[in-house]
Amino acid sequence: MSPELRKMLIMNFVSAIIFIYIGIFVNLYIWEANKSIFEVSWYNLILFTGWGVSYTLGANLLWRYSVRLLLALSAGCGTLAFLLLTYLTLDNRLIWIALIGVPVGFMWGFFASAQNLSIAFFGKGNDVAVYFATASIISQGLSMLVPVVSAQVIGWFGYGGSFTMMFAFLTVMLVFSYFMPRISVPAASIAEGSFWAQMSVKRVFADPSSKWLAMAILAAGVFLQFQNLFALLFTFSVTQSKLLIALLNALYTISALLGLLMYKRIKWSENSYLWLGVALLSAGFLMVMFPLKPVLIVSNLLTTLGMFFFGTVWNAQQFRCIRHYSQGRQATFLVWRECFICLTRCIMLITILSLEELKGGLFYALIAISLASLLSIPLFQTKASKEASRVQQPGGIGPSL
Repeated sequence: MSPELRKMLIMNFVSAIIFIYIGIFVNLYIWEANKSIFEVSWYNLILFTGWGVSYTLGANLLWRYSVRLLLALSAGCGTLAFLLLTYLTLDNRLIWIALIGVPVGFMWGFFASAQNLSIAFFGKGNDVAVYFATASIISQGLSMLVPVVSAQVIGWFGYGGSFTMMFAFLTVMLVFSYFMPRISVPAASIAEGSFWAQMSVKRVFADPSSKWLAMAILAAGVFLQFQNLFALLFTFSVTQSKLLIALLNALYTISALLGLLMYKRIKWSENSYLWLGVALLSAGFLMVMFPLKPVLIVSNLLTTLGMFFFGTVWNAQQFRCIRHYSQGRQATFLVWRECFICLTRCIMLITILSLEELKGGLFYALIAISLASLLSIPLFQTKASKEASRVQQPGGIGPSL
């Protein structure tokens, strides 16, 4: 693995602590006040809108500056979010939630842009697979440790104490950003044209493979948002104890680690694991139609395991389909990919805003839409892979520029 990616892994470790905390306890902090699906959905809607905007802005900044700036901006936005959580009080709760969601979304977007584009520019050969495998192991380990430690800190010192703990990690992230390599857009990509010129839809989605990939990405945003949001809400519905929430999250992480062990030891084809992930996710989605507490826990176990298989294969296949692109086109494709996911996540969240409880016609309709989206992804992905293989074969039409 290149030195640039090794340093990015260290940054990934520090930032994962902050992101895991935010993913659970900031959502729980908002949920505890009114037990409102609307408020949690509103927060996530603002977050993912900010994520898409900042990811695109971050990619544009890499045309002129280095990854150091994006990581510093990510740390700065995280600091602003925790300052607002600590000191800001407003009578209008929706405005307060929005003001929290914007810097959180920008923090995530800037970091994701820095990480993904660094991998696209400096990942050589097997580097990408090694990086994501290592990052996944780090994330799984922290997913068990961080919630438990955070729950204890909240229990002893309240949310204010846990926010102070996050300030410490944000300071480390900000300082370490200064020592990151000066990764930026390679000169060859800059020579191809300006960032906005390369962002042209006709240029990025010029071949059949990229069009099928776009369909898979749009469908993924729908089901990813359903799984992400409701996994949290199902857990919050089971218990309000922060320690028990943390322990349940550790249990879900163990299921993902078992999936990793199975993936390493049982040599099935990629598509077999992709469909296994789809089957487990589908079973988990259908189980929530019977919202008993034990059923909700089992549902989260199945969907967490399914997400491991699905995410591992889906991401690998997507990167493989674009490996013949120039670096500039890879970068702009990844920007469109993130924006498409954020777009359909936001559309899903706008629909969820009307949901008052985890049952009823609208909730079952959301399950049906999520299942339809999920089942369509392997079909779109297979089409994309076939088209990409045809282009990359000797005697094919050649790499797209």
